[in-house]
Amino acid sequence: MLIARAPGHILQAVTNVVFHRLILSMLLLWCYYLAMSRTPVFMWEGREYQFEEKSTDWYWALGIVATAAVIASVLFGNLLLALVIAAASVAVALAASKGARIHRFAILDEGIAIDNRFFPFENMLHFSILEYADETLPPSLSIKTRHFLSPHLLIPIVGHDPLEIYHYMELHLPEGRHDESVMDRLVELFRL
Repeated sequence: MLIARAPGHILQAVTNVVFHRLILSMLLLWCYYLAMSRTPVFMWEGREYQFEEKSTDWYWALGIVATAAVIASVLFGNLLLALVIAAASVAVALAASKGARIHRFAILDEGIAIDNRFFPFENMLHFSILEYADETLPPSLSIKTRHFLSPHLLIPIVGHDPLEIYHYMELHLPEGRHDESVMDRLVELFRL
């Protein structure tokens, strides 16, 4: 008798899980629609970073350094580190060869949207407007967030007055000091 009931209970449990996931996805889509359907205060498109074409010497240098590190790891008996170094060097080479994507940025009353991702003001700590000495680089909106995977948003300001964006942002967030991080310096040093 218990064997006959088990498939029905399993079917009911699977149906409940599927139903709850369907309701959750519909709720998330509705929240996304509400966030994206509002009229943005500022909206523009910009490149993720300034793309520099890498020379063949740059790729040769990456290959030589990666090969030397892999050989040293194998000689010291650390095969896992050798695999990680090889995979990381391939990933860096592939990332360096592709151009910068164009993103859609929007500042809404509730937060900031970057493409299809929404960052509410409640999850942000502070902001700053960065202007660079190099005139070819656009000013950037720098935001520190509470989000673990994206703690720092750096958004190029294209086609809008940075002072207007500054005045709007200070209504929602406090201004904070934003220095270049070690990662920013490494990216600039190796021209990634």
